[in-house]
Amino acid sequence: MADHGADEPRTGSPDGESRVSEDRWALHQRLAVKELISSEASYVNLLQLCALAIRSRLQQQGDIPTRLWELLVAFSLSGNLFLESQEELERVYKVYCANYDQALQLVESYRKDPELQREIQDVITAVVPQAGPSGLSFLLVIPMQRITKYPLLLQKILENTLPDASAFPVLQRAASALQDVNTNINEYKRRKEVASKYTRVEQLTLRERLARINTHTLSKKTTRLSQLLKQEAGLVPRTEDKEFDDLEERFQWVSLCVTELKNNMAAYLDNLEAFVRFQPQECDLDIPEGPVVQYCNLARDLQLQAFPEFKQRLEGLVWQPLCSLTKALAGPQNLIKKRLDKLLDFERLEQKLLEVGSATYEENEARHTYQALNSLLVAELPQFNQLAVQWLGHILRTFMALQRDLAKQVLQKAEGSLSQLPHHQLSEPAFRKLVEDTLGQAAHQLHSFQENFEKVLPPPTIQPLLPGAERQVQALLSRYGPGKLYQVTSNISGTGTLDLTLLRGQIVALLQNKDTKGNSNRWLVDTGGQRGYVPAGKLELYHVVPGEEKLRGQAGPPEDSRRLTPEPTPALVPSVPTGSQVVAVYPFVARNSHEVSLQAGQPVTVLEAQDKKGNPEWSLVEVNGQRGYVPSSFLARAPSPMPWGWSLPS
Repeated sequence: MADHGADEPRTGSPDGESRVSEDRWALHQRLAVKELISSEASYVNLLQLCALAIRSRLQQQGDIPTRLWELLVAFSLSGNLFLESQEELERVYKVYCANYDQALQLVESYRKDPELQREIQDVITAVVPQAGPSGLSFLLVIPMQRITKYPLLLQKILENTLPDASAFPVLQRAASALQDVNTNINEYKRRKEVASKYTRVEQLTLRERLARINTHTLSKKTTRLSQLLKQEAGLVPRTEDKEFDDLEERFQWVSLCVTELKNNMAAYLDNLEAFVRFQPQECDLDIPEGPVVQYCNLARDLQLQAFPEFKQRLEGLVWQPLCSLTKALAGPQNLIKKRLDKLLDFERLEQKLLEVGSATYEENEARHTYQALNSLLVAELPQFNQLAVQWLGHILRTFMALQRDLAKQVLQKAEGSLSQLPHHQLSEPAFRKLVEDTLGQAAHQLHSFQENFEKVLPPPTIQPLLPGAERQVQALLSRYGPGKLYQVTSNISGTGTLDLTLLRGQIVALLQNKDTKGNSNRWLVDTGGQRGYVPAGKLELYHVVPGEEKLRGQAGPPEDSRRLTPEPTPALVPSVPTGSQVVAVYPFVARNSHEVSLQAGQPVTVLEAQDKKGNPEWSLVEVNGQRGYVPSSFLARAPSPMPWGWSLPS
C-alpha cells in the first residue's frame, strides 16, 4: 500500500495520466476481447458436441427420426460458417432462425412418444449436463441467442478502443455489419411468417368457406375487383414488375410440366394395372405344342414376377416423388395468388397516398405485407424453380432407368425361349418389317369385314311409323321426294306462334333449313296438314323402308329407285306362316303397352303376320315370353346354320 501511495504523485503529470488512461482502455478492451473469444470457444465447443457426440449417439438409436439429425447438422454448421464470412453467416443463420418455430414444434411432437423423449434426454444429459430438463430446446435456442449477442460484444470492444487506434474503423465496420446481419435476419423471419399464413393449403368444405364470409372480406374483395376493373379499362396504371413476371412465368411452366407428367403417369399406371390383370396365357388355345406353349410359359413368368416388381418400383420411385413435388408446388402457387390480391391493395393505397398523403395503420400493414411477399418471392422463386426442375429431372431419369431395367429383365428371361420361336433367325429390321406387314394385312381384312358387314345389316336410325300414318307419309313422299323427309327423334312442344308441337316418330317434310332471321337451328317443315318451325336438332333424315316404297310405287313411278331401296335387303316376314321362328334385323323400342321391344339379332316367334285390321305392316310376335306388335319390315327369316369359325363375306 505504501509503495502504491508513493507512486501516485508520479501520475499527476499529464503524460502519466495519459498512460494510465491508455492502460485502462487497453485493459477493458482486452477483457471485452477475452469475453468474445471465451464465449465463442464455449459456443463452438457446444456446437461440436452437438455435431459429433450427440449426433453419433442418436444415430445409434434406431428409432430417432432423420429430421432431428438434420437440425443438429444445421446447428453445428452455423458456428463454422461464422468463422468464414459474413455472407455465409447471414445465409445460414436466417434460415435457422426462420425455421426455429418449426423446430420447436418438431421437439413437441417427440414428447408425445415417452420412450423416444427419454432416449433423447439421456443422450443430451450425458453430453451436455448444463442443458437440464430443457434438453433439446436448450440446445436449439443457443444459436438464436448467439447471433444477437455478436453486435453487443463487438460494440463493447469498440467502446473500449481509442478512436485514433488503427483497429477502430475495422471494429466499427464489423459491429455495423453484424447489426445489419441481425436486421436482415429479423426482416427475413418476418417475411417468412407473413408468407406462412398463405402457403398453407386448407381443405375446407363449402359450409366452412361460407362461414368465413363477413362484411370485412366482402369489402376487401369488392375493392380489389374494382381496382382490377379500373386497370383493365385503363383508368388507373398497372404496376409492372418484369423480374417477378419472368419468375412467375417460369414457375407456371414448371407447374404445368409437373401436372402433365403426373396425369400421364397416372394413366400409365392404370394401363399397367389393366395389363397385369390381363392374362392371355391362361386361356385354353387348344394348341398342345409349339411356340404357343413357350409364349405362355414366358408370359406367365413375367406376369407373376417381372411386371409386379416393376409396378411396385415405379410407384415408390416415380409416382410418390411426383406427388410430393405436386404438393410442394401448392404453397408457392397460393403465395403467388395472394401476392396479386395484395398488389391490388398496394396500388390502391399508393394512389391514396398521392392524393391524401396519409394512410391508416391497417393500410400501412397491407402495404408492408405486399412488400414482404414480393421480396420473398423474388428472392426465393429462382432457387425453388431450379430445385423443382432438378427434382423433375431426377424423376424422369428414374423412370427411364426403370424402363431400361425392365427391358433387360424381360430379355434375360426370354433369352432361352427366343431361339424356339418362329422367325428367330431374322434380323431386327427384317422382323419389324414382317410384323408391320402382318399387322397391315390383318387391319385390311378387318376393314373389309366391317364394310361388308355394314352393307349386309345397315343399322336403322328411324323409328317405325304408327299404324294409320302410311297415307300421310305416302302423300309427303309423292310431293317432296325421299330426300326432304325427316323424322322427329323426341317429342317437341311448340312455344311460339309459328312453332309446331310434334310427337316422337312423326314424319315431316323440310321446306327451309332456317327461319326468317337466318337462324339455322330452326327449320320450316310441313306435316302434311300444318306448316311451322321446329328445332333442327330434333330431326334426322328419314330412310324409306321397303313397305313405304311399295305404297309410293302404286301412286306413281319412283324418281330414283336406288335411293329408296337399300342393297341388299333381308327377306321380309309378311309371307312367313304363323308360328315361324324369325330374327329381328333392327332394334325396336316399344312406345306403348301394345308393342314389344326388340334387339338386333334376337330370335322372335311370329304369332300373327298382320294386326287386327289386317295390316301386314305390323306383326304380333312373342319375345322372351312377352307378346306385342312390331314392324314386319324389322324381321327376317332365321339364317341357316353355318359351320363353326370366322369367315369373311365375299
